[in-house]
Amino acid sequence: MMDIVNYGMILAAAVVAIASPGPATLAIAGASMSQGRGYGVALAAGVLTGSYCWSMLAAFGLASIMYTHAWLFELIKYVGACYLLFLAYKSIRSAVKPQKSSVTPTHIDSKTRAYAKGVLIHLTNPKAILFFGALYSMGMPHDATMLDVFSVIALVGFVSSTIFFGYAVLFSSSKARHVYLKSRRVFESAFSIFFSVAAWKVLTSK
Repeated sequence: MMDIVNYGMILAAAVVAIASPGPATLAIAGASMSQGRGYGVALAAGVLTGSYCWSMLAAFGLASIMYTHAWLFELIKYVGACYLLFLAYKSIRSAVKPQKSSVTPTHIDSKTRAYAKGVLIHLTNPKAILFFGALYSMGMPHDATMLDVFSVIALVGFVSSTIFFGYAVLFSSSKARHVYLKSRRVFESAFSIFFSVAAWKVLTSK
């Protein structure tokens, strides 16, 4: 029986799961390209906050409550699907707007909304609950100490922040934004399709 924290497995699983395309990473990339680095970083900070919330819930065993109370998990599932559909609607609405030759600067209040958007994206993602629940159940021994628990939270948090903020910086580069401006409608249409498909998968997943 495992009696030590499997940091290697936790690290590998976290990198693959967090870096792979999903609602959070796609939203960060899209926000960074369309509205600049500040907006993308603010959204990434919101996603990271949501990630820490699920990580701590799972680490202290509270995620198991979600599994035993199906109605609560279903509630989050449907709220998350509705929010993804809302993001899909916003993307397609942006796609049909007249083409702009430049990107409008983002104001402080928009960054605040971006942070809130990031939190909502991750807190209403039922797959995040499943990921963190599985991560801690497989990588943590049953007799883990508080130090072990917090070290894993810190490790996963470091991986999450590196990837999320990395996406924001990468996709807010002048080259990325230039490509976005040239193909804005293509990007927004793709985002709309992705969010719609993600919502459908959430609704039909068992």
